[in-house]
Amino acid sequence: MLQFREYAIAITTLLTSLIFSDTPGDPEGYVRDATNIKTSYDFIIIGAGSAGSVIANRLSEVADWNILLLEAGGDESMAGQIPIFAASLQLTNKDWQYKTTPQKNACLKNLNQQCLWPRGKMLGGSSSINYMLYVRGNKKDYDDWRDVYGCDGWGYDDVLPYFIKSEDNQNPYLAGTKYHGKGGYLTVGEPGFRSPLAAAFIQGGVEMGYENRDYNGEFQTGFMFSQGTIRRGSRCSTSKAFLRPVRNRPNLHISMNSQVIKIMIDPDTKTATGVQFEKNGRMYFVEATKEVVLSAGAVASPQILMLSGVGPKDHLEEKGIPLILDKPKVGENLHDHVGLIGMVFLIDKPYSQISASRIMNLPVLLNYTLFGGSAMSTLGGVEGVAFVKSKLETDTGDYPDIQMHFGSGSDISDDGVGIRYAHGTTDEVWNKYYKPIVNRDSWTIFPYFLRPKSRGNIRLASNDPYDKPLINPNYFSDDSDYDIKVTVESVKFSIALSKTEAFQKMGSRLYDMPYPGCEDKPLWTDEYWACWIKSSSFTLAHTVGTCRMGAATDEKAVVDPELKFIGIKNLRVADTSVMPAVPSGNSNAATIMVGEKASDLIKKTWL
Repeated sequence: MLQFREYAIAITTLLTSLIFSDTPGDPEGYVRDATNIKTSYDFIIIGAGSAGSVIANRLSEVADWNILLLEAGGDESMAGQIPIFAASLQLTNKDWQYKTTPQKNACLKNLNQQCLWPRGKMLGGSSSINYMLYVRGNKKDYDDWRDVYGCDGWGYDDVLPYFIKSEDNQNPYLAGTKYHGKGGYLTVGEPGFRSPLAAAFIQGGVEMGYENRDYNGEFQTGFMFSQGTIRRGSRCSTSKAFLRPVRNRPNLHISMNSQVIKIMIDPDTKTATGVQFEKNGRMYFVEATKEVVLSAGAVASPQILMLSGVGPKDHLEEKGIPLILDKPKVGENLHDHVGLIGMVFLIDKPYSQISASRIMNLPVLLNYTLFGGSAMSTLGGVEGVAFVKSKLETDTGDYPDIQMHFGSGSDISDDGVGIRYAHGTTDEVWNKYYKPIVNRDSWTIFPYFLRPKSRGNIRLASNDPYDKPLINPNYFSDDSDYDIKVTVESVKFSIALSKTEAFQKMGSRLYDMPYPGCEDKPLWTDEYWACWIKSSSFTLAHTVGTCRMGAATDEKAVVDPELKFIGIKNLRVADTSVMPAVPSGNSNAATIMVGEKASDLIKKTWL
């Protein structure tokens, strides 16, 4: 079946490439790699991901400024444009293929207890490898950035205009309203396909007392069909949205396959002066006359800073890196959303969509290729998203602490490739737990806790810039066990949802095989669910916080509210690493917002 999957991806990719070929004047034409790199630019942006692509676009609007955008990877993958195949890019050369350090409380059934951490290594960064869900988070998240963390100018009313500025929403009931934009670079909409299971998800939520509503609007709590960054049935990454339309601007050079070695910083004046990077075997030293903008993400941004001599003094001395600035909090405050690999519910109806036999056949392939419809347009198989509040959340307002991704099928529907490879599940778990239900109709819930208390860090493995950093998210490590308790509540809610009439009409029932390694726990108790969660954990890839924003006087802050690096002149950080706390939802939309606001902050300084 795996060979058939690869064959179907290849055929669909070929048909898609023929229809969406690169033609002169095409706003979605491919980016050309810069070959004539100058010795000096006004701005050098490190990282062409969800924030960096936006900043490159907005700064190059100023015709008198010259901008160099550096990306460690190449261009996007054509196969990655097909939403249903989102996971197929993981563990390829388009993925950094990170792994965490061995975890004490998570990923216990993975090899060496290491969690896989997919991150995009290409134009668009992780927006080119993610599941495309467009979720902004909760209003209170941003008000807390302002009021609790001292990030003046980052309250909800401050950032909402930047969400709207980017957006070109395709839903006629949402576009152009108070909460949604129309005409921006980033296309946002719902896939052109819905299964009966997706309808049951919404109806089940209504039966439980929740509204079917726009979770990016006035209220977040509720159930909704997924909104995503998709355009005509295919992925709309930040590269497609923000770079391709402006790729021919003469003042913007985009250099791919450019591995940053370090930021060049004058040790006396503590001023960022440029960037050293390697491309195609050649070393470049390029000057930035105005600013270096670091947008490499929550993993690579602290890594690059430490390689540049900025970070915890003892750690840099241990790695033999000359110290320029002792900044102990670089790489700290790492946190992320972590859930358990999907809870599988079996059904008696032939409604599963994540199934090679139903998705990968010629009529479906042609439908998708020609019209952007069919199940191939679903966002990695995620047809619905819900936000609910657990009994442990004390806030009485619209502040849900649980999010659920609903999949109209499961990764084990056919060959189990998603479970076995993308999530790192061992053969023992596959053979004992998943193999018995291959080819069974099912649906899946991925529930997780939105506001983790656990914190980890990023550290260097060595002073070699090509070595992957040490990533320790420290999942489920908070002393109160609050993170695991709320995640257990999310599991209970998922089971309650399965018992609604909407799902019972399909004969829905939890796949109740005891999870390997948890058989000694009393089944269906909190203790059992906690064991399962810790055994079968995976990242939602909403990683933030390692260059935390805060007031300039805050000892825990790395950048100030204008995203200027505290202690280094002419250096800004603009990506998920600056977020003091992870938004209550998927992080890509918020990262694009950071890119939009950072662009205005930079213009305010230099214009």
